[in-house]
Amino acid sequence: MTESDSHVVAFVDIGTNAIRMLLVRVTPAHSHKVLMQQREAVRLGEGEFRSRVLQEEAMERAVLVCRKFADLARSHQAREIIAVATSATREARNQAAFIERLEEEAGLTVHVISGTEEARLIYLGVVSGVHLDKRLGLILDIGGGSTEVAVGDQQRFRFLESLKLGTIRLTSLYVPHPEKPVSTEDYNAMREHIRSVAVRTFQHVRRYALDMAIGSSGTVANLADVAARMYLKRRRERDDVLALEQLKGVIALLRSLPLQKRKEVPGINPERADIIIPGAAIIEVFLTELALGAIHISERGLRDGLLMDYLSRTDETRTLTEMPVRVRSVLQLGRSCHFEEAHARHVADVSLMLFDSAKALGLHKFGGPERDLLEYAALLHDIGTFVSYENHHAHSHYLIHNADLLGFDRMELACMAATAYFHRRTPPRKKHPLFATLDPQAKRAVPVLSMILRMAESLDRSHASLVKSVVLERNGSKGTVLEIRASQDCELELWGVRHHLDAFENVFGQPLEVRVARSEADTTVAEAT
Repeated sequence: MTESDSHVVAFVDIGTNAIRMLLVRVTPAHSHKVLMQQREAVRLGEGEFRSRVLQEEAMERAVLVCRKFADLARSHQAREIIAVATSATREARNQAAFIERLEEEAGLTVHVISGTEEARLIYLGVVSGVHLDKRLGLILDIGGGSTEVAVGDQQRFRFLESLKLGTIRLTSLYVPHPEKPVSTEDYNAMREHIRSVAVRTFQHVRRYALDMAIGSSGTVANLADVAARMYLKRRRERDDVLALEQLKGVIALLRSLPLQKRKEVPGINPERADIIIPGAAIIEVFLTELALGAIHISERGLRDGLLMDYLSRTDETRTLTEMPVRVRSVLQLGRSCHFEEAHARHVADVSLMLFDSAKALGLHKFGGPERDLLEYAALLHDIGTFVSYENHHAHSHYLIHNADLLGFDRMELACMAATAYFHRRTPPRKKHPLFATLDPQAKRAVPVLSMILRMAESLDRSHASLVKSVVLERNGSKGTVLEIRASQDCELELWGVRHHLDAFENVFGQPLEVRVARSEADTTVAEAT
């Protein structure tokens, strides 16, 4: 793949509080690479929500940032700059004048999108980076002027709505003295206003059996940062969630402090300190009204949704965007490492045949989650050759563990990486440093998964996909037999798999016999072990 085979696209989100840009290189290989992410707080909606007029100073700040972002995108030879404006702009009576200024002074053509379209794009952005599968999630994005609400699973949304509830809007209405502590009276009035505005939304959303809540805004992330410092005594980590009870404690602390002291709270973004309490109130009311005990944090939002929407409209990338997020992120990593995809897919297929038949025999008790991790580890087991063939299993481990694959938690990545590492050379040992750091479930799974991957890799040793099917069956009282059906002679594969007979018995407690049958004929030729 050469640079000329790809093109750069910029996505700009002109929000009420901040302007964000995502710069992406899109390739014909059904993938994309993020080149840059930029964010500038401009407070475009400051002073607007009572007069419904964008203020001159706010527009000046926005035009300046948009011009800077547009110049930056063009310096990277961006073919397109896709820019949208949201709540502050769509409600402003001087919207047309502002859009014209962006065109003339920043060279940016901006589309003002509806609240429902904003909710749809946020949904697309969030689900592109989280593994929902069939679980139903409430997605909450709190902006400066509006809050977007979506309900959906991995494949489609069920409900979309935009509410006139935002951090800047509520601050202007219910925080008369931002430099002072927020009184209980003002905070309670704010919560009642939120309930009143969202009452019909709550009625609709309660019809769904929600499995989880996901917050996609900087407000949610920053509140979770404060909670991690306050309750966990450390920085927030990727898989941390913000519990409702923790949120209430954070709110009590922030409300009690004047603005200057609020800016000094560990974990807080000082730029948000004056508007963060209304955002916290929105989350508290939603979690309470919908009986949700916590909210997960997503770093994705509208600009990522713009990217997903763009890719879905592009023929050469449509196949990848229609895939589940975990499959998509695994294939993107594999392709970025120029993996041998046909071999990787065949090893994954053989691994799943071995996993399923071993489970049917009672050789292990693992289910769908471990089966998925085995498949992904098999797809990526050889990506380390991108660095060097020598010790490529160690390079594969490093790449999987550190690639920040979307839709996986830390221990899932650790399990996949360890499975890939132990697919060659020595089996896992309790004191091995990569094995010792795994959680108890992964420690039980990795010996089984890596054993299966070892066998599957050997069964495509020639990289010619000669083995068409495999099955583990009971071998009387003697143990287990591996029956292989091949399209032609597969001596290299048989030689490879026989090296694992002792390891198989150590893991599964049964001796293994190997038999091979040609797929053109049904007569089985026994192979001595």
